[in-house]
Amino acid sequence: MRDPDFPYQLYLVTDQAACLGRDFFWVLEEALKGGVELVQLREKTIDRQAFIEKALRTKDVCEKYGVPLIINDAVDVAKLVGAHGLHLGQQDIRLHLAKRQLGNVPIGLSLDRKENLAEAGANEAWYFGVSPIYPTPTKPDTYDAWGLEGLRWLRDRTAKPLVAIGNIKTSNAASVISQGADCLAVVSGICSADSPARAAEEFLSEIVKGINEK
Repeated sequence: MRDPDFPYQLYLVTDQAACLGRDFFWVLEEALKGGVELVQLREKTIDRQAFIEKALRTKDVCEKYGVPLIINDAVDVAKLVGAHGLHLGQQDIRLHLAKRQLGNVPIGLSLDRKENLAEAGANEAWYFGVSPIYPTPTKPDTYDAWGLEGLRWLRDRTAKPLVAIGNIKTSNAASVISQGADCLAVVSGICSADSPARAAEEFLSEIVKGINEK
């Protein structure tokens, strides 16, 4: 049963480089056409003004499809553009400080290690990003991969929605869902696909398989 506060199952995390030289907004819109239900704009290399401009345009595209926009890390950008939510990693601003600035805006939190679950403020997160499930070059600054065993361990210890990220492919998507994830966060599996729309559709199909295997 889906959490009414987090009913999403397919979460696109953007990556300009993973678009392979294609127009970012074309990739984004194709992914939305394919059924992506949540979008996180992740930008680590552009300046603040460029980030704001990209966030505003991304929000416009997402709103066309009724899909919420999440901003990665940048509290000020999330507040300025009126994003639906914020996502924080373990190296970012502390969740309680971000909440103080954003008020009721929901905030997702990455868990890199088992110890993160018991840290102060973790229970205030909107969802937990389980990061990474499998080793991935898009997240080189993380700890050892959780794997399916780690995912099951976490599922047994929290009722929070679990968003799995890290080398998620259509070939492993169903097993990740069946072992405890509520939602899959996909980067290159959609951004680098020949058809982002078809890739999103295929991931959604595998998610249904995983739900049926639970």
